[in-house]
Amino acid sequence: MEVAANENLRIVISLGLVLGLAACSTAQPPSAPSTDPAAIEKAEQEKARVDGVKAEINRLADGYDYDAAIKLAKEDSAEELNQMVGGLEDEKSQVSAWDEPDQIPHLFFHSLIVDPDRAFDGGNSSQGYANYMVTQKEFAAILEELHERDYVLVNPEDFASPDKQGQMKYRDIMLPKDKKPLVLSVDDLSYYEYMDGDGFASKLVLDKDGKVRNEYVDAEGETHVGAYDVTTMVDDFIAEHPDFSYRNARGLIAMTGYNGAFGYRTSASQYPESTTLEADQKMATKIAEAMKDSGWVFASHSWGHIATGTDSMARLKRDMKLWKDEVEPIVGKTGHFIYPFGSDIARTQRYSGARYEFFKEQGFDYFYGVDGTIRAWMQQGDEYQRQMRINVDGLQFAKEERGDRPVLDSFFDVQDVIDPARK
Repeated sequence: MEVAANENLRIVISLGLVLGLAACSTAQPPSAPSTDPAAIEKAEQEKARVDGVKAEINRLADGYDYDAAIKLAKEDSAEELNQMVGGLEDEKSQVSAWDEPDQIPHLFFHSLIVDPDRAFDGGNSSQGYANYMVTQKEFAAILEELHERDYVLVNPEDFASPDKQGQMKYRDIMLPKDKKPLVLSVDDLSYYEYMDGDGFASKLVLDKDGKVRNEYVDAEGETHVGAYDVTTMVDDFIAEHPDFSYRNARGLIAMTGYNGAFGYRTSASQYPESTTLEADQKMATKIAEAMKDSGWVFASHSWGHIATGTDSMARLKRDMKLWKDEVEPIVGKTGHFIYPFGSDIARTQRYSGARYEFFKEQGFDYFYGVDGTIRAWMQQGDEYQRQMRINVDGLQFAKEERGDRPVLDSFFDVQDVIDPARK
């Protein structure tokens, strides 16, 4: 009887084990992923969304806009993003206001020489190119040195703007220790007719993704599309080094209008018989919008590149009308005026008088002259902000090499960046 009882017990135990194993083989564990196609697609979409928001949070933080980054992370529904807040707040605690808001330097350039052999070929414009331009190789080296020396590009409206009463006031630029603000500008982004065939980019274009690029035609006549000038090279450099830009700042673009804009002959007064006038105007407008979206700020350089400090008021008014009629519809309204030839309406005294009042009536609040003898010079009036710019070009290189009031050594070593093709 005991043997039979034990046998029955073994049968019961075996049956239980079989049933248990069968149950395990058919039941889904609680954490197993769903096989529902709709659920899988929804999960993939959410992951892509979170990855996109995370990339934007990191972009904002890399550009020192911690408040915007924290807000985005904190308010999102994804816990993964919420968990980024602590680290962002730690980073924010490491920044402080730039302690010299009235001492921010400003470097400016003209279009870059891509092919020195064609630019320095002994032609009528060769000496002008040597004097007023830098080569693409030199500019690339300058960007690297500026970044290595902890400079960060800033927009003037980030460090000075009107308060609620319309009075111009300095604002805090919040940067980590050792980082230094810098304004950059480029003059005459029109690809003037006289530059054609001399080794410069020929125009700005939009690629298939809507990104602004240069068109460049080499000595053999082959057309290339890429980064061949200041603005496109800065865009690419910031994409690689986002800490070089404060809150998406790029720089100022000083525009004229008499030869059009960006390599397009957009002036109705100068090209009245052009069969491509309307198409050129439309394309230039699209390019301007894309550049503003990416952080560039447009400035007036006058329509005809005139000496605004000495030309007659009558000419100044005629020129301003052409700017309003032919350039403003393309680049939009701007409060920035960059004096052609550095022809300021005053020396170092505060602004007043008829010319200043005229510019104010036209909507300008920010003014820029030229002084290559001092690292930074700024002046703030009740209703304006003023800043001097250092020309970075062959003339300044030569001055620095002579030891004549050098200022560029604060930003880069001329000997390290100078292109052998220049000599």
